[in-house]
Amino acid sequence: MRQFVAFVGAFLFLCGTVKAQNPPAWSDPALQKQIETNIEKYRKGDAVITVVDKKGKPVANATIVIQQQSSEFKFGCNLFVLHQLATPELNSKYETAFTKLFNFATIPFYWAELEPKQDSLRFKEGSAPMWRRIPPDEAVKWCKEHNIMIKGHPMLYIKSKFMPAWVSKTDPVTLKALAKKRMTELANRYGKDVAVWDVVNEEVARLKNPNVWHQAPKDYLAWAFKEADSLFPKTTTLMINDETKTVHDSTEQYVELVKGLLKQNIRVDGVGIQFHMLLVKKFLNGDVFTPTIMHNAYTELGKLGKPLWVTEITVPSNEANGWQNQAAIVSNIYKLWFSESQMKGITWWNFGDGTAFGTENNFKGGLLDSAMNPKPAYKVLDQLINHDWRTNVTLTTDTNGKINFRGFHGTYSVEAKKGGKLKKQIPFELKSGNRQSRATLVLSE
Repeated sequence: MRQFVAFVGAFLFLCGTVKAQNPPAWSDPALQKQIETNIEKYRKGDAVITVVDKKGKPVANATIVIQQQSSEFKFGCNLFVLHQLATPELNSKYETAFTKLFNFATIPFYWAELEPKQDSLRFKEGSAPMWRRIPPDEAVKWCKEHNIMIKGHPMLYIKSKFMPAWVSKTDPVTLKALAKKRMTELANRYGKDVAVWDVVNEEVARLKNPNVWHQAPKDYLAWAFKEADSLFPKTTTLMINDETKTVHDSTEQYVELVKGLLKQNIRVDGVGIQFHMLLVKKFLNGDVFTPTIMHNAYTELGKLGKPLWVTEITVPSNEANGWQNQAAIVSNIYKLWFSESQMKGITWWNFGDGTAFGTENNFKGGLLDSAMNPKPAYKVLDQLINHDWRTNVTLTTDTNGKINFRGFHGTYSVEAKKGGKLKKQIPFELKSGNRQSRATLVLSE
């Protein structure tokens, strides 16, 4: 019966017989037009494909089939419960749904569970199981097998409830020494495989309410980034990450914090934006997180000159019309984020209902239900990521053997054919920042 009710809810949503509430600000035609314009401007590039024969002469009227294989933009989710669900069937459904949607995964490096006893590390596959804390080796292996870029979260997060019991809360000198040891171990083991790190998590929140955090040295933030810079490859993205309210309500404070690092010539490669938006009714009434508030915050953060990343997202579905409202909100916010010029990636937080931290499960903030079946919000993202924001076209070369096309940034399969001649070039890449991408295909018998 429960599965039947879930099916009916999804069916009614997709057929449009149950209407989700959409705030007027998000429905504004001017906003929608601006979002579409910005996506076209910032997420696409131009390309020229030339087809020649083996003598180098242009081939006119050749058919060119262009299919996008991957997106340059990073769409992700945390991978905290990989291989941890109750049955093989649930684990399989989780993995299938994940790889269909995402090219980016956040894996857990929380200190308390990674080193529950001093010098007793849970890096290896087969380590003692802990819920939502898959051993990093196991997660890294799976991501590499599925060609998914990896983010480590967090490198340092000294909020006391996430710290090992054996680390003193009141000894900042020892904390610094232990943190350096931890960072060195992470760099040595994962420096080549983990492309992105949250170096320091929720620093503005720590400064506002230090009593629930371990005591840190005065130079903690600057020291942490300097240390990470010295330990990790220069190709690694070193990020700062902070809370939802900090980013959207205390934007100036967050900006000044990052500016303070940059003025010291300290390397910061990205700015993280959390979005645990638990006030669905207020959002739907237009009272919180309006498109103007969100865009203005990202504009100010963008002035730092660093890429922006949405790092954690929760949108509840536990109230009346929950699935429908969640899907409508997801559609709105993802389109806005994708249209922001300096946005580099977007990461959902808990993929399935029942996979969140503690009482956060009450919000039912997953894109999948507890049986790991897609909710309407998942289907919205599938449509956006795999269809609306992908380029697949078939064109015919002109008299000069050329075709021009504009497509979303990413890798492509390009196939040229004419009569019995066939040539493939895999991959062709449209990169952001390139004025125009070019390739030449040689047709052969």
